[in-house]
Amino acid sequence: MSASNRSPITTHVLDVSLGKAAARVPVTLESQVGSGEWAAVSQGMTNADGRIEDLMERGAKAAAGVYRLTFDLKGYFDARQTRTFYPSATVVFEITDPSEHHHVPLLLSPFGYSTYRGT
Repeated sequence: MSASNRSPITTHVLDVSLGKAAARVPVTLESQVGSGEWAAVSQGMTNADGRIEDLMERGAKAAAGVYRLTFDLKGYFDARQTRTFYPSATVVFEITDPSEHHHVPLLLSPFGYSTYRGT
């Protein structure tokens, strides 16, 4: 899918303890406003493949600035009857080039998580 046909910010959640996509994880996208507070942009839920590809309108541009994704992990792990140390995970990132696509995956397990800039 070309960059012009997708949301400028996407995410993917993988449960590395299972080696599978993490479906039905609620995710909130926010942007930092001038006062340092956070303004809601959108929210979504990961699909069966662990992806959210419509956090923003397809073909839109994300303005330069600081954003954060908050992943609600408690419900995901509760549904699996798995104890977790992290009820949520928050990833803060900065967009400096609004023409680029920004993919922010989350790799998680009940007692750890990591992220990286994907493609």
